Amino acid sequence: MRNLLIFITKYNAFFLFLIFEISSLIIYIKYNSFQKASVINSTNKITGNFYARADELKGYLTLREVNDNLVLENARLRNQLKTSLYVDTAGKKMVNDTNYKQQYEYVPAKVLNNSVNKRNNYITIDRGSSNGIAKGMGVITDGGVVGKVVLVGQHMAIVQSLLHKDTRFSAMLANNKEIGYLQWGEDMNPHKGLLIDVSNNAQPKVGEMVVTSDLSLFPAGIPLGRVSSLNAKGGGFFLNMEVTLSVDFSKLQYVYVIINRFAVEQAGLEAQEKKDE
Repeated sequence: MRNLLIFITKYNAFFLFLIFEISSLIIYIKYNSFQKASVINSTNKITGNFYARADELKGYLTLREVNDNLVLENARLRNQLKTSLYVDTAGKKMVNDTNYKQQYEYVPAKVLNNSVNKRNNYITIDRGSSNGIAKGMGVITDGGVVGKVVLVGQHMAIVQSLLHKDTRFSAMLANNKEIGYLQWGEDMNPHKGLLIDVSNNAQPKVGEMVVTSDLSLFPAGIPLGRVSSLNAKGGGFFLNMEVTLSVDFSKLQYVYVIINRFAVEQAGLEAQEKKDE
């Protein structure tokens, strides 16, 4: 307290000047309408900018919650698509919606780890066996195909990315339905793939969409990419072509794991068929 009194006494002239200056400004503004209006406008502008910045910060802090809600909503809508259903009827021209039953279920998951610069790339997601995830399930994002599940823990799973030398999915040209296989190119470009073993009868065009076929572990029609070049090497009696991938793997944040309710039955029948050969 003593030091404070010494400080005030030492600089009393400055404090008196400050008091008089503030008082004169208040009187000047209070009794002059133009200056008063100018100060109010400036204050409102500063306050408005402050609230706008505060609102932007609040929006940024809640962005993750908003994204999580959107992903859950997208999964719910995907589960209602007719591509996720099968028709439980035969020989009828008119099919009622009551004949459609769920075949595919979409489980949203967050990407925990991801790589794009290796020859064999993997993705870690925050869903596992406790969420119904199993080995061999397909994984997609809003843009298209991502890969397939290869390892499963209770709470997490490992996805073999499309950017992997051993990944190969059944694909088809969207226009003429000619089937081939999509795989990652040898040049390790994370934006390019190869559509191989397409029939010579096909007449593909640059820019044509490439999608999953009925023979893949995905519902038919999920985007894989677009034909970017018809001059890919190899092929022999078949056509090979370069494809620009639909998914930007460097920006993956959320994915959907596809649960095919017929997968176990199909795998069992195909395994029995191999034994009988």
